[in-house]
Amino acid sequence: AWSVDRFDWRPPVVTLAFVALAVAALVLVLLRDHPADIGAKPYGATEFVPKPAPAPGAARRTIAVLVSALRTGPFWLLAGMFVICGASTNGIMWSNWAPAAHDHGMAVTAAASMLSLIGIFSALGAIFSGWLTDRFDPRRLLTVYFAIRALTLLALPLVFSSTVTVLMIAFVVVYGLVDVATVPPVIELSRRVYGEDGPIVFGWANSAHQLGAGAAAFLGATARDMFGTYDVVWTALSVACVVAALMALVVRAPRPA
Repeated sequence: AWSVDRFDWRPPVVTLAFVALAVAALVLVLLRDHPADIGAKPYGATEFVPKPAPAPGAARRTIAVLVSALRTGPFWLLAGMFVICGASTNGIMWSNWAPAAHDHGMAVTAAASMLSLIGIFSALGAIFSGWLTDRFDPRRLLTVYFAIRALTLLALPLVFSSTVTVLMIAFVVVYGLVDVATVPPVIELSRRVYGEDGPIVFGWANSAHQLGAGAAAFLGATARDMFGTYDVVWTALSVACVVAALMALVVRAPRPA
């Protein structure tokens, strides 16, 4: 934001593009596909496991799993929760946070700083959520996460101001901690319900997440143009998060052995 404010938008975008290319090169050089590639045992294994041969038909299996999952209720609950999750996180925040802050007189660099803090606490929240998911019912965790998110979104119009306040920082911390925290419980529920197909099911649920995010990015900005404020957006997404919290409770998932 600071660079755009002083040098126009092109230099920051080009810089990010070169950084992405550098990261891609590091991935190509340093990352491996299997523990056997570096002579290591798989996580939790007691013996060395050779790298398996490439399995053909991955794309066909992905579609087959989707067709099968579409016939089950838990998939629609998981995908529906993730539609709301995407809409109430990256869909509205990444695209509309800065304009919403600008409506309240906040400088763009201050708004970007707050969004950066949300990202930092999102990472911390996701790690802690993984720890919690190993120990508690993932459905109840999702209910708590969505309920907290609903409350923070409902309170956001009250804490927005032209400057960074203690209440704004409190919002950033709490909202950030539950931002990506929904991912580990949904992964675990996908595994419990669909077994070895769980990762593929989660991938499709994550596609629903991105659809919700794209819709919220567009509809949120459209609502701002129509009503002159984002208040209706925060309220609508808060209600949607309450719905997601209730959906989480009715997912039927067998307990792990």
